[in-house]
Amino acid sequence: MTGRVPPLAIAPSKPSGLDHVASDSLVATSSAREVARAWERFAAGEDIETGVRPEILASWYRCRDRYDVDRALDVAPGAGGDDVQRLDNDVIFTALGGLGALAGQEVERDGAVVTVTDGDGRVLGTWGDPSAQRRAEIHNLAPWSSWSEQCTGTNGMGTSLEVSGPVTVTGPEHWCEAFHRWACAGISIRDVVTGSPVASINISRWNAPLAEIVPSWLKKAASCVEQEIYRRAISEADKVISEFNKKCAQVTAPFMAMDRGGSVIAANDAAVSLLGLTGENPVVTGAIEPAQRWVPEISGLPDVVRWAKERAQGAEQWSGHACLPVRPGEDATPVTMRPVIDANSVLGMLCVFGVQEGEPYEPNPEVAVGSLPRRVIGIRNERLVLLGPSEIRYAEADRNIVWLVTERGRIQAATRGLDNVERLLTPCGFRRVHRRFLVNLHRVAELERGIKGELVLIMDSRSHEFVPVSRRHAPELRRLLGV
Repeated sequence: MTGRVPPLAIAPSKPSGLDHVASDSLVATSSAREVARAWERFAAGEDIETGVRPEILASWYRCRDRYDVDRALDVAPGAGGDDVQRLDNDVIFTALGGLGALAGQEVERDGAVVTVTDGDGRVLGTWGDPSAQRRAEIHNLAPWSSWSEQCTGTNGMGTSLEVSGPVTVTGPEHWCEAFHRWACAGISIRDVVTGSPVASINISRWNAPLAEIVPSWLKKAASCVEQEIYRRAISEADKVISEFNKKCAQVTAPFMAMDRGGSVIAANDAAVSLLGLTGENPVVTGAIEPAQRWVPEISGLPDVVRWAKERAQGAEQWSGHACLPVRPGEDATPVTMRPVIDANSVLGMLCVFGVQEGEPYEPNPEVAVGSLPRRVIGIRNERLVLLGPSEIRYAEADRNIVWLVTERGRIQAATRGLDNVERLLTPCGFRRVHRRFLVNLHRVAELERGIKGELVLIMDSRSHEFVPVSRRHAPELRRLLGV
């Protein structure tokens, strides 16, 4: 696997030994001084929109306003817990370890360090220049320390777990002042089934910029490891569909199979009818490819799937049930979950509608809503845009990118994933009305019924902005709007 990643081929850019590096080589440039001035203002409580790269400024906002990271932190905290993330990551971490070791040999000539973390930002291994490693250990950049953004602020490892693609953090772009003489670049490796990060790989250098080739090399390295995750996802789907097919003849009720992320892989005719699918949907014959799987719009189902996965871990005979609003306008329907387990890991769930067996699901009580977000952060033309929630009429998802439709135009959200934006904006009166749309209920101008009875929201009558409402969300929306 590692052989398909090209070598870093970094030529030595300085004499060996860190003491030969100029003491101000990272912080003395005009651009670094500008970033440092912006950091001072922002850390003092100001809201700024320019002078810093948008992805870095978005990270600063998370560190200051969401995670409350101490900017004076100079040592990364130890990692909590002894358990590395599941998903049988042995092959993945072995591959990353091989890449890290190979890259470490090459960056050693450049006085740099290669680091691999799990999906929570816990360092699993470091390789590279011994002098750089000793200096890194001063800040606890060493195995079993935590470099998530939530723990240690803006940095290549932690910030890469928050966004997609390679991330570079140079000098005073770090949130914690003690790290301002480091340059780093990281990238996350993501689970193709759930979309969540399972690991990251990072290259750091003390008081000198990284080679230009580093971000592109990281992207190729991540792609190489994600090929293994993709192959595993296909293998898992094969096993889940095999179990589904074995049980199909024994089940007359609506019956479907889901992957670990809650997407439907297969469904019998009764489930296809219940869920309102067409006979052409790939789940009818079995959706092996992750991109072909179907995400059901059943309120509360994602929480039930997460609960069932946790309860069923290592317990092949476990079953549990919940009551969910499957049909619009009708009472909730019992759904029984049974795990598909291989090597003590949950690969997916078999779901039978109308059956109530096993452990009952008890939803957590509503968490008290804290203060509303001061700002919703968007990105436009390489600038950060700070929005009040009331300025946003609706949000529209284009895969993992979310667009905010506002009084100031269409702006890309700094937060990726409509589910994440929904969690941020629900306390502000926003509601999901479609798998791709989240609307501000305070900004709904008109409602219109289509020729087939479908419901459409008009968010701005002047510009004829139409937002479709899926039939599953229509009853709840009517109740909320009082119509």
